[in-house]
Amino acid sequence: MGARCTPGIFVTGTDTGVGKSLVSAALIRVVGSHGRRTIGLKPVASGARWTPSGFCNDDALLLNATSTVRIPLELTNPYCFEPAIAPHLAAAEAGVTVTAEELEAWYERASAGADIAVVEGAGGWRTPLHPSGYLSDLPERLGLGVILVVGLRLGCLNHARLTFEAIQASRSCRFAGWVGNRIDRGFERLDANLASLERLLGCAPLAVIPPLAEASVAEVAALLDRPEVLVAVGCPD
Repeated sequence: MGARCTPGIFVTGTDTGVGKSLVSAALIRVVGSHGRRTIGLKPVASGARWTPSGFCNDDALLLNATSTVRIPLELTNPYCFEPAIAPHLAAAEAGVTVTAEELEAWYERASAGADIAVVEGAGGWRTPLHPSGYLSDLPERLGLGVILVVGLRLGCLNHARLTFEAIQASRSCRFAGWVGNRIDRGFERLDANLASLERLLGCAPLAVIPPLAEASVAEVAALLDRPEVLVAVGCPD
């Protein structure tokens, strides 16, 4: 990471729909409550609705609203596409090129006023960019720490371990920990699976989110407001 770049944490997931936005917003709230100027960023998003200001993605809106550093939404989320499909396909359909070099330059601009940035990925770790490369190229170029959100459901052990191995294989990224999210209320042998994840990922979870009637940033922030989490994101008290 260049000397002028803001430190940051990249939030990825074992899949889409596992709670990355909820965890990212909660991390922003926790870090901000400890006196850091904190900003949430969403480099690429697909699945947006039209507003008078243009297309808006709900996840990006949440990160923008939770941040303690205020920037325009179009800087929070520079690449926003209407169809809820893989981002590289949405970019190709729109005739838009998204490169790691452009994202790195965007990160420097967007995070300039913050002490720490929380960057939410799209889908999983190796989500493709258009026309080539992966979204994971961004945290690798910037040397960001990575927090993995594990959707606790059948199949998560394989997905979590493979993602962990890919992060570990990076020469620049630091695996900062993982958060379990109980997205499947009927997931059997929860305790045994959590123990397996601890073994496969080499550490205990930063938090395990219980089933929630609705997404609550405040509830998840309360679970994450721990010294271990502040250390994981790189801003210990």
